[in-house]
Amino acid sequence: MSATTEKVPALKTSAMIASFADPGQRTTSAPFGHALARLAEQRPEIVGLSADLAKYTDMHVFREAHPERFFQMGMAEQTMLGAAAGMAEVGLVPFASTYSVFATRRAYDFLCLDIAEPNLNVNVVGALPGLTTGYGPSHQATEDLAILRGCPNLTIVDPCDSVDIEQAVPQLADHPGPTYLRLLRGKVPTVLDEYDYRFQLGKAAELRTGRDVVLISTGLMTMRALQAAQRLEADHVDVAVLHVPTVKPLDREAVLAAARTDRLVVTLENHTVVGGLAESVASTLAFAGVGTRVVPIALPDEFLAAGALPTLHDRYGLSTDAVVQRVRAELGGNPRPAVPPAVQPTVPPTA
Repeated sequence: MSATTEKVPALKTSAMIASFADPGQRTTSAPFGHALARLAEQRPEIVGLSADLAKYTDMHVFREAHPERFFQMGMAEQTMLGAAAGMAEVGLVPFASTYSVFATRRAYDFLCLDIAEPNLNVNVVGALPGLTTGYGPSHQATEDLAILRGCPNLTIVDPCDSVDIEQAVPQLADHPGPTYLRLLRGKVPTVLDEYDYRFQLGKAAELRTGRDVVLISTGLMTMRALQAAQRLEADHVDVAVLHVPTVKPLDREAVLAAARTDRLVVTLENHTVVGGLAESVASTLAFAGVGTRVVPIALPDEFLAAGALPTLHDRYGLSTDAVVQRVRAELGGNPRPAVPPAVQPTVPPTA
């Protein structure tokens, strides 16, 4: 009798828009929508706008809680951002939500000249950033950071999880100028509460220390960095993780402190390798005269395929497996041998 193997169920079409949460991982439902609704209870100037995508940007939670302060603008992102600018001019604090591809590719001129040039407090919320959908290039905002980093006055936030999002919303509302939030929607992983973490606009946070490798990450890739760091412990590789939730302005002091060692420096981002975190970190080091090599883990400079999201993360190097393999390869496949606890070396101070 021949042996039989358990058949793995095929991924369904819904996997194209599935949460990137791992099976069994703790999640929080619609953290952005609930955080905004709570904030609006205390601040009557908060308003919400949607370009016919409230359900898919978690803005429907705000709509249901504060229907008189919600504005459905239809499939007209330029109009939505222009209206948000007008609202900010008269003292309201708008949160305008749509897909990232529409906020950046379709409505950039309105974001730039109507909102950023007069430095208005408008908060643009972009769902499906980077590779968080399998619906192909029309929906994958793989280059939104590259587009927006060059826009003066604009603050850009790429949160890791529900904790980041919930804590960021009040600070975005308090920030006097325009902001862009790379929204994680639906059932969002809850990770950072295990690391004594507090979101601070414009600041990076060291979540783990380590003497061999430092992973400088942003967005959902911080979750993957933390998972990879835990797995690399089995190879006796000591990995630090520096989370960079604010992509612009970059916390240059934290980046320089992390890179001024003899550790392997790896950046991780859910964005094309062109114009995002990797180049921002590399330019920071170069301008400071720090000759550290930077290894980028990012999406390739190409239009990506459509398909099931977990499969695409494996294919394009964003999965935890792929991160671990890349770090091992960069270390030359020769992880540090185990050191008995009694003679464990001290961690050298960073500059």
